[in-house]
Amino acid sequence: MASSLLMGFKVSPFSTPISLKTHPFQIQPHSFNIQTKSTLHHNNNNHSYSLVADTDIHQNDSLLQPIIEQDKNLNFNTTTTTNVSEENDDEEEDLAPLWNDGYGTKTIQDFIAEAKEKNKVDNGGPPSWFSPNDCGPPLKNSPTLLFLPGIDGTGLGLTLHHKALGKAFHVRCLHIPVQDRTPFEGLVKLVEEAVKLEHASSPKKPIYLVGDSIGGSLALAVAARNPTIDLVLILVNPGDPVKLASVNIGNSLPPVKRFEQLSYNLATLLPSLHELENIILPKDTLLWKLKLMKSAASYANAHLRSVKAEVLVLARTDKIFGFSGKDNMFPSVDEAQRLVQSLQNCKFRNFKDSGHYLLLEDGVGLLSIIRGTCMYRRSRRRDLVGDFIPPSLREFRYAMDEVTGLFRSATGAAMFSTLEDGKIVEGLSGVPDKGPVLFVGYHMLMGIDLIPIVDRFLSEKGIMIRGLAYPDLFAELGETLSPKFSIVDWGKIHGAVPVTAANIFKLFSKQSHVLLFPGGVREALHFKGEEYKLIWPNQPEFVRMAARFGATIVPFGTVGEDDIVDMLLDYNDLMKIPIVNDYVREKSQNTNKFRDESSGEVANRNLFAPVVLPKIIPGRFYYLFGKPVKTEGMDNLLKDKDAANKLYLEIKSQVKENIDYLLKKREEDPYRNLINRKIYETFNPSETDQTPTFKP
Repeated sequence: MASSLLMGFKVSPFSTPISLKTHPFQIQPHSFNIQTKSTLHHNNNNHSYSLVADTDIHQNDSLLQPIIEQDKNLNFNTTTTTNVSEENDDEEEDLAPLWNDGYGTKTIQDFIAEAKEKNKVDNGGPPSWFSPNDCGPPLKNSPTLLFLPGIDGTGLGLTLHHKALGKAFHVRCLHIPVQDRTPFEGLVKLVEEAVKLEHASSPKKPIYLVGDSIGGSLALAVAARNPTIDLVLILVNPGDPVKLASVNIGNSLPPVKRFEQLSYNLATLLPSLHELENIILPKDTLLWKLKLMKSAASYANAHLRSVKAEVLVLARTDKIFGFSGKDNMFPSVDEAQRLVQSLQNCKFRNFKDSGHYLLLEDGVGLLSIIRGTCMYRRSRRRDLVGDFIPPSLREFRYAMDEVTGLFRSATGAAMFSTLEDGKIVEGLSGVPDKGPVLFVGYHMLMGIDLIPIVDRFLSEKGIMIRGLAYPDLFAELGETLSPKFSIVDWGKIHGAVPVTAANIFKLFSKQSHVLLFPGGVREALHFKGEEYKLIWPNQPEFVRMAARFGATIVPFGTVGEDDIVDMLLDYNDLMKIPIVNDYVREKSQNTNKFRDESSGEVANRNLFAPVVLPKIIPGRFYYLFGKPVKTEGMDNLLKDKDAANKLYLEIKSQVKENIDYLLKKREEDPYRNLINRKIYETFNPSETDQTPTFKP
């Protein structure tokens, strides 16, 4: 049956009937109640809205499309006359590493300017949805994200994040006019109907609700009322003027220049904030919003136990649980602690020195947070391989400069590779560009060898390394390590996935460059006297998996841990200390035993992070990627266990030879210690060239 979609949604003067291309997926009026009438109070007058549908709907299209507000006076998407099928033609399958996420191109000033314009053209109507122009088109099969604003009601709280989020989501923002007096129950019904429409259109996709301040209570209420719909909630405790003014200041600027730019931004920002408060929060509106917040909090608190959705809480805290200790608008430390403990499936991240306008402040982008906490997915099932979005250029630079910059500077990694003829050369020219490729090597103490690998491959070859990581880092253990957005989260943004056979299979299927440490956590948390000892399992499974896909195996060696830290206490030492040993024993028992106990010493789970002392003068990291081993055409490895084991032992031997080579050759490096490297860099400044090392 061919029919059309007719929606009269009286939340905008621009609501227009739309004819969509017919598709086999149908929603019958009697089976999905979208003809709804509710009473919304506005300026003491009653307004009603209704939805009428008799249509064939494509599962990948968004039913929110026809109810998006058209605003010709602002930079918002005019989607009331858009053909959805034409939008889908522009959707990309994947993003290349180091893509442009647009973060920093807009600032708090843009938010203020757009809020002013939005207020000027407000026609006094009830709440409505709009789609920002800089939000798309997203990747193919992307889910929908509905933004529920905070006390300002503008719906512009994601201004700094529009371009990035627009690559991963169909973004829709709720606008609540200044003079609107819709009660909380009316707002809940409004959002709930949008959620139900979107779910009917794409029942296999999650729907994201990003709630800022009071919008968080709104999101919780909708989730509590719709436990069977797959919802993902991002609750943001929305300021520190310094953070707001810092968003467009480059980290690479000298301190004096940064201070000058910051001073200028603050001088122009502070008056604007005061002016903005008068525009979007006049006294009568503020009083209404405070009353609305009380109603929202009461409703949400009474229904927390009914929330089945995934929840991520973002805030600035002084305590391990709780919201902004620096937020002067709404003290909520105890409230947030109760929230995190009450919800069934909740993650928490705090952000130091942030305030009430967290989404408008300098720092980590919202899409980065969602991906770093493994909350991004395009279907009901989480797929860290299929749904992976590579790091943007901004994320890469931030991680390498702000998060790991000091470490990278201290270790000064020197890398070598081996050509097809066996010649060792400086750099990565001997590493295959075409995947699938499996890098197999020694895991240095506490996994400190990962950062330079990801850095160098992305910056020099544009290759995204997919590291196979300890599964517990993606489970409860990873969540209890720190409530901060940590280096573990940044590792996930930069390609880390749990080491499982299924993930290796998927990565090879996508022609990826995969990084595997066969010694795993046992090797990374080795004991005293085990430096550079290969502690590998007995089974050659990675060889057989590589052969199945014709992957190229690159054995590599790494050295330098003994030049960076001294191990003071290992697991065995800690177990001899009363009280401490009970704590270590408990933590060791809680780790996942994901390896077969018959796998040899690598299966030893009596492990704990050692106590180390950094060297006063650090040395240097060295990497040697050996001659590539091609498994294409070696189908015999799949059935012949002896042949597979032989190749396995050869690769293990090559890794050991690479380590021995580096241990010997580093003695010839005149820039092995940090002081010599820094002296060289002072007199030979360069943003691209590496400090020289030994001649291979």
